[in-house]
Amino acid sequence: MHDGVLIAVPENSPLRASLQVAAVESQQVQRPISAPGSIEAAPEKLVKVTSPVTGRIVKLQRALGDSVKAGDPLFTLDSADLSSAFGDATKAEATLRQAQRDFARQKLLFEADITARKDYEAAELAFGAATSDAQVTKNRLAQLGAGTGGGSHRDYVLRSPISGRVIEMTGAQGGYWNDINAPVMTVADLSTVFLTASVSEKDIAALRVGQKARIDLSAYPDQAFDGTVKYIGEVLDADTRTVKVRVAVDNRQGRFRPGMFAKVVFSGEAHPALTVPASALVQSGLYTKVFVEKGPFAFEARKVAVGPVIGDRIEILSGLQAGERIAVKEGVLLND
Repeated sequence: MHDGVLIAVPENSPLRASLQVAAVESQQVQRPISAPGSIEAAPEKLVKVTSPVTGRIVKLQRALGDSVKAGDPLFTLDSADLSSAFGDATKAEATLRQAQRDFARQKLLFEADITARKDYEAAELAFGAATSDAQVTKNRLAQLGAGTGGGSHRDYVLRSPISGRVIEMTGAQGGYWNDINAPVMTVADLSTVFLTASVSEKDIAALRVGQKARIDLSAYPDQAFDGTVKYIGEVLDADTRTVKVRVAVDNRQGRFRPGMFAKVVFSGEAHPALTVPASALVQSGLYTKVFVEKGPFAFEARKVAVGPVIGDRIEILSGLQAGERIAVKEGVLLND
């Protein structure tokens, strides 16, 4: 029953027994910020292992899923490239020794005025060129990680650059590998992974490095996991108006796998806010209303602006004041 702008509940209405009224509360709340994301390996801890030489894979020292330590052998190639590199180093060393002898002889003859200066300078130049060529071949062997000592000059052993686990294998024993840009296997340390989330531009100010985050994974729908913000992107995506945020997640138990979809919720800074039970809100067209008590069983409909959901309560951004009493149950029955 309407009494001007007020809605009155008649004395004989059964609504009086079920209608509940409570005061609007002011409390410290944290505005949650949610964003979609996915699990990724740390870029610095994922290595696609390529061979700098071509050859036939004669031995795989590690298989898919094996744990490795930095320096452990991964696979061995029978490589003609390596043999050629050793041959070039041997020839360069022999040429250097000969050039050194020729230069020493020409120097003695020149100092005794027996030979012309041009012969002495030519020997000096040849000695310098031979020294440079020998150093180049040594550097090439050092780059390949091959010593100049004994052992096979065809077997090239490639070792793991990091500790971790073999997570991908593309080479097969007995196969010929002729693409030095293609990875034979991939080694990754997944003890710590990252959730990379796309956070809206309007929420960037509420984020900071070191902030805690709650992670929900599609693979584990009944569990939530904790993480810590490690990096907030420096560049905004012009198309989506979002920034990349990386959250570090402890993965020593191996439950998180790169590529998994997730949702992350960041806790904003605490601030005082008015909250009401979700049951107090009534949707009326494009507007949200509550019914404010103006007297015994007399209510006024009032439009409110709502914020985020906090548990079973909702933040009120405008339209109410702390302490005002509103219908929190069966208020929808007061709606026109």
